[in-house]
Amino acid sequence: MPVPVPVGVLRLPRGPEGCSRGFSPTSPRFQALLGGDTASTAVQGARSTLRQRYLRALAAARGHPTQFRLRAGVCVDAVFGAADMEAVAFQVDALRTPLGVQAAALLRYSDVLAYSFLLK
Repeated sequence: MPVPVPVGVLRLPRGPEGCSRGFSPTSPRFQALLGGDTASTAVQGARSTLRQRYLRALAAARGHPTQFRLRAGVCVDAVFGAADMEAVAFQVDALRTPLGVQAAALLRYSDVLAYSFLLK
């Protein structure tokens, strides 16, 4: 039986107060990366708005016939079911592929290039 190879552990340096690990929120590095300037606040607001629109579109697609365009130019049709919160997979029903029909399936986000559905 092979012996497992030990893996090194990366530790962050001690923080300014001495008991925590990480960076001080008042440090120049923290301010440059995650600081509270108005430009980053505007970007964060825009990203929040776009995320809300995307989630509303997912909710509107539920139960509608949807066409998915996948990598390698494959197009499949299905009834949209749900999408997970971690952005890993779409759950679909009645998936029609070139090889046949599947009652239920998961489509990985990384394989889906685009999807479309009609609103009624």
